[in-house]
Amino acid sequence: MTYGMPILVVEDDAALREAVCDTLELAGQAVIAAAGGDEALQVLAGQAVSLVVSDVRMLPIDGITLLKEIRTRFPHLPVVLMTAFADVDRAVEAMRAGACDFLLKPFEPKALLDHVQRYRLPEVLDDERVVAGDPVSRNLFALARRVAQSDTTVLLTGESGVGKEVVARFIHQHSARRKGPFVAINCAAIPDSLLEATLFGHEKGAFSGAQHAQVGKFEQAQNGTLLLDEITEMPLALQAKLLRVLQEREVERVGGQKPVALNIRVVATSNRDMADAVAKGLFREDLFYRLNVFPLLIPALRQRSQDIIPLARHLLAEHGGRAGRPGLCLSAAAEEALQKYHWPGNVRELENVMQRAVILAAGGMVDLDSLHLTAAIVADSPVEPPPERSAVGGPVPGVRTESPKTDKMREVEREHILETLAAVGGSRRLAGERLGMPERTLRHKLRQYRLEGFLKD
Repeated sequence: MTYGMPILVVEDDAALREAVCDTLELAGQAVIAAAGGDEALQVLAGQAVSLVVSDVRMLPIDGITLLKEIRTRFPHLPVVLMTAFADVDRAVEAMRAGACDFLLKPFEPKALLDHVQRYRLPEVLDDERVVAGDPVSRNLFALARRVAQSDTTVLLTGESGVGKEVVARFIHQHSARRKGPFVAINCAAIPDSLLEATLFGHEKGAFSGAQHAQVGKFEQAQNGTLLLDEITEMPLALQAKLLRVLQEREVERVGGQKPVALNIRVVATSNRDMADAVAKGLFREDLFYRLNVFPLLIPALRQRSQDIIPLARHLLAEHGGRAGRPGLCLSAAAEEALQKYHWPGNVRELENVMQRAVILAAGGMVDLDSLHLTAAIVADSPVEPPPERSAVGGPVPGVRTESPKTDKMREVEREHILETLAAVGGSRRLAGERLGMPERTLRHKLRQYRLEGFLKD
């Protein structure tokens, strides 16, 4: 099996170029070869690649000049340079210019393949937001692609932060409605008093403050897809009206008398056990069956562990590029920690960790400290802070202190949490969802911030 996006090998020595290409192809990698920097740039202008492996010593464009040009034109593209022992100083210069790593000649095939495995861009599925390295994910998106061909209503369930909206957008992009609008509404984020008018629209004078007629989300999604996010948070009274809209395929604005015919596809999501919500009387059974035509359960990130590192690399490249820090790479220790972490906040939490890493990484390599994962990161190998030193150089019994770097990371985390809390109007539940953090953990942190004087009641 070969990957869809090839690796570009740039080497002016024909024998070495052939040897490197043969090694990669025998390992199942698709490869494109270029005899120099000019040819490499011509390839990149018309072909997406997952990694560039280039020699340093080349004429007329050497590897470092090529690297700088790639960083300008393709900031997300990882580059590994091959260099002789005598050029180690140039390799250091290359790392500063944004190279992920370098291979010291002569190198074993395993060293080359290890670098490829670590740095190549993850395989994506026709969508810049979709990364599927785990067989579980591949099966999920295969089913999503199949259901996208019909107009069947889809119900996406799974824990908060698993990527339900990503799957919903994937379905829309692979449907016959892809040229139509994709409209999303979070049923948990809008007050009950406004949700009906937001969904169905309203006529002028329908209620106090309705000075103009307004189309609702259903009409906005005409000829496209409507995502009803967190559908189980919708009030029961409104569920009955929603059921009628889905049955009749027409909507009537609040205060209106003329129904509007709908031509839309509905995708709904929930992070609750919907059968349990029905049993407890929180959700209408008839509406559940109306929505549950084609159910898709999105597994938690810990249940598709082969997605963790590809997703981390993808998100690091994405946020690093936006922040003007292209070429950031994860160290081996950082990847091991990411792989072992249990990810209670799923992909949303992983994205938050990568955003923090872009801010905290001191150089081009994201190390373990830059991740700033919680204390539960590796249960079998906790990281202890160094003991405080007394005036005579010995440890002070029973006293622990934190490094300035740890203090800075805590400050960044605190500011991020408090800004998120303010953005959602003080709702701990919504803040926890955005942060990818269990509400219990968030409550504990907020209580600590109050005690430290950073948050007022």
